Amino acid sequence: MELAIYNIEGQDTGRKAVLNDAVFAIEPNEQAVYLDVKQYLANQRQGTHKSKERSEVSGSTRKLHKQKGGGGSRIGDINSPVLVGGGRVFGPRPRDYRFKLNRKIKELARKSVLSAKVNENQITIVEDFTFEAPKTKDFVNFTKNLKVDGQKLLLVLADQNKNVFLSARNVPDTRLMNAKDVNTYALLNNNAIILTESSLAVINNL
Repeated sequence: MELAIYNIEGQDTGRKAVLNDAVFAIEPNEQAVYLDVKQYLANQRQGTHKSKERSEVSGSTRKLHKQKGGGGSRIGDINSPVLVGGGRVFGPRPRDYRFKLNRKIKELARKSVLSAKVNENQITIVEDFTFEAPKTKDFVNFTKNLKVDGQKLLLVLADQNKNVFLSARNVPDTRLMNAKDVNTYALLNNNAIILTESSLAVINNL
């Protein structure tokens, strides 16, 4: 599969980028994508939630009235979960939400999303570029030239590029990543994906 390569002015350079069919032309596996996104979101959770149970709430442990003979229902102390101000039953406790996922499943998920994005024409290839100075206006013009302004955008670079990073940092709904760090969630959570030529070379070998 081939895609046209554009420059930062948004003009077709006349050259074609070759996409690896083993990465960009597979049958998407929705189950693998689901599991990878689920793992990513689970890993984001802090898991520090905690509520007070009946042994932890502030309150006396005196029995409110005697067990029999008073005419009322049986009752223990004021910390009982059935009373207002009592402890919580089966409340959240601190826990770790992370779980293991096989490396091949994660690779399949990434390839599935890349293949789906190519089919939906959401991937654009640009020449390797840099900015002379960090200017947000330059990056905004870059997105307008490629007709991706106003969309959730993921720009994938081969290496760290300080000027491009600083130029894009203040633009809403824009995310920059290195090609080796690309994950399923980041690819799925954007409407437009821009790959530089060198980052495509890295992704072709995923």
